[in-house]
Amino acid sequence: MQKGTSTAVGLMLGFALDRVFADPRRWHPVAGFGSAAAALEQVTYADDRRAGVVHEVVAVGSVVGIGVLAARGGVLATALATWTALGGRSLARAGQAMAERLDAGDIDGARELLPSLCGRDPSVLDADGLARAALESVAENTADATVAPLLWGAVAGVPGLLGYRAVNTLDAMVGYRNERYLRFGWAAARTDDLANVVPARVTGLITAALAPLVGGTPAAAWRAWRRDAAKHPSPNAGVVEASMAGALGVRLGGRTQYRHGAELRPTLGDGPAPTTADLRRAVRMSEAVQVGALLVSVVVAGALRWRAVRG
Repeated sequence: MQKGTSTAVGLMLGFALDRVFADPRRWHPVAGFGSAAAALEQVTYADDRRAGVVHEVVAVGSVVGIGVLAARGGVLATALATWTALGGRSLARAGQAMAERLDAGDIDGARELLPSLCGRDPSVLDADGLARAALESVAENTADATVAPLLWGAVAGVPGLLGYRAVNTLDAMVGYRNERYLRFGWAAARTDDLANVVPARVTGLITAALAPLVGGTPAAAWRAWRRDAAKHPSPNAGVVEASMAGALGVRLGGRTQYRHGAELRPTLGDGPAPTTADLRRAVRMSEAVQVGALLVSVVVAGALRWRAVRG
């Protein structure tokens, strides 16, 4: 089987595995990488950017190297790497579960669930705050958990899939702007920003195109993106959150309480603050965008193969 075809088929099979099985509850390779990265940090940590660069290079480079070797397994290796890298089904389930708990008035249960979606402090959030936090997380993680790994897989195969997941995981571990990681985590945060520049904008485009599926319009999603995305402190989260806000016709942003402190986020989109009904719509949009991203990735893999043959 030709390489481009093999990659496309592997991406589709891995996506199907994620749809059916979601993330494994035990022995997940990403959790194993997290444990290894935490152990490496005990050796590499220093309150210095250079130490963070070393940490990033060693951790991500090791995973990419494993991916190069694993790629010899062809379609099966690509499918398993795709399943490992994706988290879209688990994201949708968590968003839906959050909406159900909020609708049932189970605030304690919703607070218990929030850490599976984002790093905010659930103890200070009421029902409205939990709904907004979950919706913003669904928007951002649609790009991180599905669109980005699929695109990196289309371009770079198994090393791209595993390498991207390592980059994104390290950012979640050490990319915080707190006292410990302000300098050490700089490399992880900047690498993740670079890795998500294209995927975030592809996510925004697909979100705008599919806005009618949740009662919105492409024009409203595009307008919110163009007007509000640059206000966000993240060059990528602003794109996906603003386009989602525009598609849903809600307002995101405002005071955001993390465990490392509070941030005053800019307003994204027009309309009222999101409700649990809007959170359910966001989950539907997320799942639609994930399917759209798979189609885009398959086309990209095929186009790269065609270009290689033509060249």
